[in-house]
Amino acid sequence: MPWQRLDQLLYPLLARLGPRFITRRITWGLILFIIATAIIALDFLPQKLDLAVGQPSPRDFKAPQGIVYESEVLTQKAREEAARQVAPVYRVDNTVVSALTGQADGIFQSIREINNSTSDTNERVNRLKERLNQFQLPPATLQALAAADTASLNSLAASTRNIINQVMGEAVPQDALNAARDKMLAAVETAGISDQYRPLVVAILRQLNLKPNLIYDVAATMQKQDKARAEVVPVQVTIRQGEKVVSDGELVTAEEIEALQKLGLLRTGTSWGGFIGLFIFQALLVAILLLFLRIFKPDIYNNGQLLLLLGLLWLIFLVFSRGVVAISLGGRPEMARLVGYLMPVAAGSMLVAILVDAQVAVVFTLFLGLEAGILGGNYYQFTAAGVISGLTGIYCVAHLSHRSDLARSSLFLMLANLLSVVTLGLMLKATLFQLSIAAGLALANGLLSAVLTIGFLPFLENSFGITTAVKLLELSDPNHPLLKRLLLEAPGTYHHSILVGNLAEAAANAVGADSLLARVGAYYHDIGKLKRPYFFIENQVTAENPHDRLAPTLSTLIISCHVKDGLEMAREFRLPQVIQDIIAQHHGETLISYFYHKACESCRDEKEVTADDFRYEGPKPRSKEAAIVMLADSIEAGIRSLPKPTPGRMEGFIRKIIREKLEDNQLEASDLTFRELAVIAEAFMRVLNGIFHTRVEYPDVILKEMERRKGRNGVLHKQSAG
Repeated sequence: MPWQRLDQLLYPLLARLGPRFITRRITWGLILFIIATAIIALDFLPQKLDLAVGQPSPRDFKAPQGIVYESEVLTQKAREEAARQVAPVYRVDNTVVSALTGQADGIFQSIREINNSTSDTNERVNRLKERLNQFQLPPATLQALAAADTASLNSLAASTRNIINQVMGEAVPQDALNAARDKMLAAVETAGISDQYRPLVVAILRQLNLKPNLIYDVAATMQKQDKARAEVVPVQVTIRQGEKVVSDGELVTAEEIEALQKLGLLRTGTSWGGFIGLFIFQALLVAILLLFLRIFKPDIYNNGQLLLLLGLLWLIFLVFSRGVVAISLGGRPEMARLVGYLMPVAAGSMLVAILVDAQVAVVFTLFLGLEAGILGGNYYQFTAAGVISGLTGIYCVAHLSHRSDLARSSLFLMLANLLSVVTLGLMLKATLFQLSIAAGLALANGLLSAVLTIGFLPFLENSFGITTAVKLLELSDPNHPLLKRLLLEAPGTYHHSILVGNLAEAAANAVGADSLLARVGAYYHDIGKLKRPYFFIENQVTAENPHDRLAPTLSTLIISCHVKDGLEMAREFRLPQVIQDIIAQHHGETLISYFYHKACESCRDEKEVTADDFRYEGPKPRSKEAAIVMLADSIEAGIRSLPKPTPGRMEGFIRKIIREKLEDNQLEASDLTFRELAVIAEAFMRVLNGIFHTRVEYPDVILKEMERRKGRNGVLHKQSAG
């Protein structure tokens, strides 16, 4: 599982570093992350421009870029219109028919009860007349009803119900009640009712309390409206670049406010959703960058200073970019957003490439490019332009040889920025005026990035103790005070250091080590000899050797002290730590064999002489560059003692020195492999063959002829010049 893999990667490191270190790193990381996120999140705060529906627009608003979006306002309007077009839903209320038939059945039930209550016909008539007084029935009808049996009354009641059901069983709205009554009365004529009973049925139908049975169904109508709303397709709005959204003084509509918000020209409140999304996106970017460092660059990931440097460069970029996007170009939105092309992504990329690592700089460039896109208003063209500019900057500083190269890199940056901005403008169908403004900003970006890099580089070098190639090149300048002193006070050591530098540079190049560091480290490895230059044989101009009058132990102390003296002078002149390491390690714990053997010869009992007393204090070389300087130092010093340095003798001597260092365990901490040692030996041979090559001896006759021709050529030159 990916999470298990991540836990396996992080847990051993966290356990090794300890809670205090972790707490410090997390604290600084959170501080930088919160500050950086706050800088970017300024875009999600409410803006001062607050338009409301029905208010006049304070100025013209034009679309800075083309956009297609789903309009919530227009979609909602379309849905409401579709709902309004839905016909109301009505349903037939069957309880109306039941109520009407119930009224009729109640009358017939009363007639049956009166007839069943007495057998006297006259009494029945009187009681029916009293009960049905509201119908004003004729005497014949009353007589017929009084004489009717139960079956006849039931049949008459059934006929009445049929008439009601026949007419009111259909949908009868409020405005059709009179027509329904007329239809029931007409149905009496065709229902086969006896003439003597017909007045009663007609009277009942006339007296019925008719109500409409077609009623408005609210639930069904709302359901139908909801369905109509759901069937409406979201309305898409297309706004072309440069299109006017709202004019100055025009009353703003809801659709126009929505368009301004979609274009990023108006925001009337804090976008909490956008802020949360930004926070998560920033955390994701930082996590990916840290994971890359953890897996592919563990030495940088474990270095708290370098992580702090990356965070500081991120923060510096955001501050400068925030200042850039705040620049106003006439107030026109389509022009104002072009300042995004001025964001100095290349400056951050070049600083990381110089101070940290080129591969990390590539990933950091992608990181800053995405940040530039967000700061520029979520436009991908700023990301694309920033990435191109940053990668170009990394290429410009990949082979940096002097600070002036940084100034020249601005030309490449300006060219790359110009090409990227013009091509992006053509793709986005920008106007000629917009292209010209963008091109000018792109050129300014190249210059700004170079200036920022040159300005921040020495400050960051000194603050974080990082030794860059530029710093090393400055130290290689012969006019450096220490090298000048070495040339004047210890010329032999100076020339020895120059030759060691040539050997070390060639060997480091051959094995892929830092050749510049090896060369500069070789220049300074013996600066400690300035304290007592004449105690070292290369600086002795006479045959007298001061060590002849000293005890071997004292001579050993004087010789070995040049390492400690060199470190003191390096600290005094604030040489980088990597140079100090080479000074301290260039002899390792090597035995000073000459004085050791001299002590053994002068001592009667050799067992009384301890070899450890005649060794350098160390430490042993811990880098390839320090080990290479050690080998080059020993070989250059020893090669001069060869009587006739032929290629064969030199190769044998080189391999002998390397073998002795191996057997003495002086190279065990340097990570040099046997194959690399063989390559180093070959590199030393190439350089030494160039120094000690055989010269051709010219006969005296040939030398005289060359002098004669040289003099004649000089006369001819003078004549032509005159």
